[in-house]
Amino acid sequence: MHPFKLPVDLADRATRERAVARAREARVRLPTFDEIADPVASRLPASKDVDPDRPDPANLLRVHWHNGPDRRAPAPVPGYVELPEALTGVPARIIVALGERFPMIGAHKVLPAYACLVVRLVTGMFDPTRQRAVWPSTGNYCRGGVAISRLMGCRGIAVLPEGMSRERFEWLDRWVADPADIVRTPGTESNVKEIYDTCAALARDPANDVINQFSEFANYVVHRHCTGKAMEKIFAHVAGKRPARLAAFVACTGSAGTLAAGDYLKEKFGAKIVPVEPVECPTMLYNGYGAHNIQGIGDKHIPLIHNVMNSDMVVAVSDRATDDVNLLFNSPAGLDHLKTRARVPAATVEALGSFGISSIGNVLAAIKVARHLDLGADDAILTVATDNASLYASERAKVLARDYPKGFDAAAAAGAFARHLTGLDGDHVRKLDHRERRRIFNLGYFTWVEQQGIALADFDRRLDQGFWNGLAQAVPVWNELISAFNRDAGTA
Repeated sequence: MHPFKLPVDLADRATRERAVARAREARVRLPTFDEIADPVASRLPASKDVDPDRPDPANLLRVHWHNGPDRRAPAPVPGYVELPEALTGVPARIIVALGERFPMIGAHKVLPAYACLVVRLVTGMFDPTRQRAVWPSTGNYCRGGVAISRLMGCRGIAVLPEGMSRERFEWLDRWVADPADIVRTPGTESNVKEIYDTCAALARDPANDVINQFSEFANYVVHRHCTGKAMEKIFAHVAGKRPARLAAFVACTGSAGTLAAGDYLKEKFGAKIVPVEPVECPTMLYNGYGAHNIQGIGDKHIPLIHNVMNSDMVVAVSDRATDDVNLLFNSPAGLDHLKTRARVPAATVEALGSFGISSIGNVLAAIKVARHLDLGADDAILTVATDNASLYASERAKVLARDYPKGFDAAAAAGAFARHLTGLDGDHVRKLDHRERRRIFNLGYFTWVEQQGIALADFDRRLDQGFWNGLAQAVPVWNELISAFNRDAGTA
């Protein structure tokens, strides 16, 4: 599918009819974008009796931010944690939305995976009876894609770097139909081109449909429409307790889909948009390159769906910091230090297991933004915990063996807290003017025009905010197409 041709018209009636028949057979009911954005108001009929981690089609109705703590019943306000100054060292209110409440994969990347596949299904562009969905990713998106594929009764292929956490591969082993459906590419986070090269080879087989999160504008649209509104509800809840000004939305780049929520929040509240990258691979900051371990960030390139020209700052954090804080938040010595020495409230300490590595990166970047902008107690920063710590036990073991062979004790915990939280440096922060935005935008040329064959005129269309605002016009069309699909399948 050409990325600039949004699927809004019927492409093939016979293909759609086969997809409808498959949905009827499996009793699949597809939620609309509006239902995902506000499942409580729309009374989305999620069943409390279905295990949120089972491959049950009913879990499609939980692919939203509004799942409660048990991940079964919907909640009026999406789950979040507000971090106190005792932990962050800044008076600004740092609010972290919890991605762990999403079904099946415990990460919010299942949301764009659903969006990218559903628009193909309802327009007859993807045949679940004949085609395979290929999901290129650095970890969570491919898991989301495999889960969504399985619920739709089709075959999903995960493509991800071999250096990702062991827990990701263990999950995939349980969910794929065939071990061959897990395709390991060379390297780690920084090796996105190797993922693209592998997908290009897979795409030579017409039965394979590569659903590339880095270039799928449905990824952008679902986050702007659904994640943006979820963040708005969280902020309203926070501000209802004590008035606040929304100063910024901070998110690791990844595919840049989540950053689309920033476009919504900027339009509503004037919030600054702050993409985050690793110090070890500072592509946006310094045209740099390198390897790192902040799993969930795709780098050495600028995603096609990244609205660079609407960004206000770029922040980089070190993977040494995220590795150390991962230990701090998930070790007896670290938790004891936070409770007894730093006097972080017990409720906050108990919630820190909800933060995976990239989630910690988001928090550290938010602290840097608060310091750089000199934000006060009446200012709030929104960010996201993509997944939780359970995906990274193997990574903590590696860091312990590498950096703390004698163990992560009280002294190590005190040092990590002082270096990476209360004493976090303000380096690697850059405000963006028009020239800086254009510099970053131009970096995408080498991936998308020279390597991936995007027409230059299409590439440059993204300079205009009218292009990005216009993408939202697809939402009501997709809502109606999904509703019609459900009616024809008898699942409405």
